[in-house]
Amino acid sequence: MAEKETLSEKEQQELLAKYDKESSFRQNLGKWTWVVSFIAISLTLFHLWRAFPQTGGPLVYLMQGSVHLGTALGLIFLLYPARRNGAKKVGVPWYDVIFAFLSMGSVYYILFRYDWITGAARIMGFTPLDILVATLGIFLLLEATRRAVGVPIVVIAGLAIVYGMYGTNIPYFGHGGFDWSGLSRRLFFSSDAIFGTPIQISSTYIYLFLFFGVMLTKTGVGQYFNDLAFGATGRYTGGTAKAAVAASALQGTVTGSSVANTVASGSFTIPMMKRAKFRPEFAAAAEAAASTGGQIMPPIMGAAAFIMAEYVSSVSYSDIIIIGIIPAALYFAGVFMGTHFEAKRYGITGQPKSELPSFNGLAKRAYLLLPLVTIITMLVNGFTPTYAALTGIGTAYLVSFFRKDTRMGFKDIIDAFEQGARIALPVIAACASAGIIVGIVVFTGLGGKIAGGLLSLAGDNLFLLLFFTMIASILLGMGLPTTANYVVTASMAAPALMAYGVPDISAHFFVFYFGIVADITPPVCLAAYAGAGIAKANPMKAGVAAFKLAIAGFIIPYVFVYSPALLLQDAEVFQVITLVATALLGMAAVSATMMNYFVYRFKWYERILLLISGIMLIYPENLPIELSGLVLFFLIGTLQHRRKKRDINQQEPITA
Repeated sequence: MAEKETLSEKEQQELLAKYDKESSFRQNLGKWTWVVSFIAISLTLFHLWRAFPQTGGPLVYLMQGSVHLGTALGLIFLLYPARRNGAKKVGVPWYDVIFAFLSMGSVYYILFRYDWITGAARIMGFTPLDILVATLGIFLLLEATRRAVGVPIVVIAGLAIVYGMYGTNIPYFGHGGFDWSGLSRRLFFSSDAIFGTPIQISSTYIYLFLFFGVMLTKTGVGQYFNDLAFGATGRYTGGTAKAAVAASALQGTVTGSSVANTVASGSFTIPMMKRAKFRPEFAAAAEAAASTGGQIMPPIMGAAAFIMAEYVSSVSYSDIIIIGIIPAALYFAGVFMGTHFEAKRYGITGQPKSELPSFNGLAKRAYLLLPLVTIITMLVNGFTPTYAALTGIGTAYLVSFFRKDTRMGFKDIIDAFEQGARIALPVIAACASAGIIVGIVVFTGLGGKIAGGLLSLAGDNLFLLLFFTMIASILLGMGLPTTANYVVTASMAAPALMAYGVPDISAHFFVFYFGIVADITPPVCLAAYAGAGIAKANPMKAGVAAFKLAIAGFIIPYVFVYSPALLLQDAEVFQVITLVATALLGMAAVSATMMNYFVYRFKWYERILLLISGIMLIYPENLPIELSGLVLFFLIGTLQHRRKKRDINQQEPITA
């Protein structure tokens, strides 16, 4: 029996629920369906309403955040069961209904008592009722986050709270200490913790951009990205894998989850790669590596770009979009090279032109890119993210009318409103819980202590400091969604680099990248596990293969720390061109070494020498070392080319 072309929608959902906690929600709500729809639609309408300048813009941070977080928590308890197996049961248990209304009430309490909380309470002191509500709100938030996001971030937040209360006597990392009354009100009623920067950005920018992604899906942009990628690369060596990489890069411009991107794109690309004779583990790895790279792809960057713009005062959001282009391009170039060397190694060719989307067909649907082009153009030209998102949403709606099969009627719009809220729930919960961690770091001075500890451990060696920070970022990033892992790593790991003198933007991009690649770093590599589920492959082998493919993601951050010009910091045009060129050659050498094929099959010493040449080429801004690496690179290439030509002339079989 021929293998199915794609996974069914039900199979995709089951796979997502298995590997992506964010997707393990109730499938049959019973009589609560209308309640959930009403609340979800209302939440989206609220964000759209407050985004228009004519309405005065967003409310003050505590009020905007209260509506945003309180409504989201209520939806999470109605949608996400306490245990995974509860997702298949019909209806909502009575206790989850109580949790839903308690969580909404505890956060909405801030709306009703806003004047007291921001005024008199700071002079007269908070009441026992205030502390009770804060306590209830914090614990319900952590439970909601466990359900919608997963256990790791809740464990870290829980340990942070314990440290805040009982960390007074810890050697070196000790602090003055807090009682629960003082700690709970600072976590729940201040702008430094739960309602800090992550939730403030989530309640203004991120929600709108996630809704923009939903609108693009409704217009068929996702399928167009796949067709565009296959049309551009499908006919070349290893075309199906290269198309998968290109499609995931395009999908990553608007999506915010490595695992969701892997399943959505991989249900189509992985079976095609397997039919092209790629190994199942490699097919899973290629999709996982590319989908994970989608989180570093401007303009969305897994929603972390918005928060980074707030954390790094010297750059704006539009600056981050531009700064992120070269590193993202290098990452995908590295994955692209890996697929090429793998295809050459096993003699996998491209697809016939007749089986690929035609240029004329793609050109006729080019209008589907209008919403994305509009939003990027507006951001680069200095418009606020809120206004750019609104315009992009409006453009996507208009574009839907260009074709009958994508035209959005009233029912489609209502469905989009509901989906916009649903897709935002894990992000909102993650931002709020990450806020707890950031709050504890700020209140106790833990960030400075961790930075000092890393600096002491590394001594005066920047490379060792980078290595230790990389390990910390990967560990913190394991099991955390993109936005949350950036918030945590930015508050706990980045300060060490900045204390050493690394530019702020380089430090933040460094921890951001390593938090992202945690999704394909064994042993916890959820994106690779999801891809392996589609490919019916060994998950750990898929994870190791994804790590090899994405090796560029482990090299590039070191380059832009040593050479900030790669992030366009005080850079000359020629300097940037030279850096990119040597980085590409270096990544080609390292990727070929990882894939065990270059121009021809390796001799053992050639593989070692090529790896050395790659490291020398990547070595930042040292001309003698780079030239030596270049000579070694071309020497090995020439030797392999001559040996390959000789073997062909002698009619010897060429094998991997």
